Amino acid sequence: MAHFLAKPVFVQDQRSPIVCLNSHWSAVRAAACAPAATPERQRFTIAHELGHFILHRGERQRFNCDKESVHTGIEGLRQIEREADDFASNLLMPGDLLRDWTSDQHIDLHVLSALAKRFQVSFEALCIRFIKFTTQRAILVYWDNGFVKYEWRSSSAVKTRARIRRTDDPQEPLPGTLAADSTVEQEWDGTEMSAAIWCPEEAPHMKLREFKHSYTTGDRVLTLLLLESAEPRSWDRSWQDGESFDSFDQFVSNGQLPVR
Repeated sequence: MAHFLAKPVFVQDQRSPIVCLNSHWSAVRAAACAPAATPERQRFTIAHELGHFILHRGERQRFNCDKESVHTGIEGLRQIEREADDFASNLLMPGDLLRDWTSDQHIDLHVLSALAKRFQVSFEALCIRFIKFTTQRAILVYWDNGFVKYEWRSSSAVKTRARIRRTDDPQEPLPGTLAADSTVEQEWDGTEMSAAIWCPEEAPHMKLREFKHSYTTGDRVLTLLLLESAEPRSWDRSWQDGESFDSFDQFVSNGQLPVR
């Protein structure tokens, strides 16, 4: 079996992680991360590149996962970057553990933050992972400079057609929400409100809890919405026609991956 070595090397004047695999795939020559990268980001970067080694070593002789290659317009390269991201998420945040640790919990941002620290991953990465594995109707929205960057929906949210209201392109925070309230920077306990404020197809009596996390650097905000339970709509099976194509998918299809 080929020997594999991944060691972080800090390189000046590099804003993006770069990992070079030698032509024989016998070793990773360097796993270079930006000096300012957090330990969580470094771990995800190395796990991502390990994913390339495990999954794609038969397809290419060399990978340079710099900013230019990640943002490529070539479909094949976009796909393998996404596969490497999925590999890293599965490696660092095993789904069975996440289910066990959240199944009996009253979910709020305090709980998710504690799990992020336990897994040693970023808060954003943990929130995305939670959306993928939760049985609750949940929506995660990432705002960048006041506009939606991506939207992640849980499977139960997809099946009940729960999605955020779209009034413009690019979408700004909706009036009456915490996301739109600049005086509220953090709401980790959640605020209850009518689900119809956020989701146009929700009945007026349905409720949701809105959570908000504002980052200290840059104009970046995470919104988590936890909706009341609802049965899948028997009269509407359009969600079964294919995989859900949220704004996150549109974001990735343009070659732009979230920073985790």
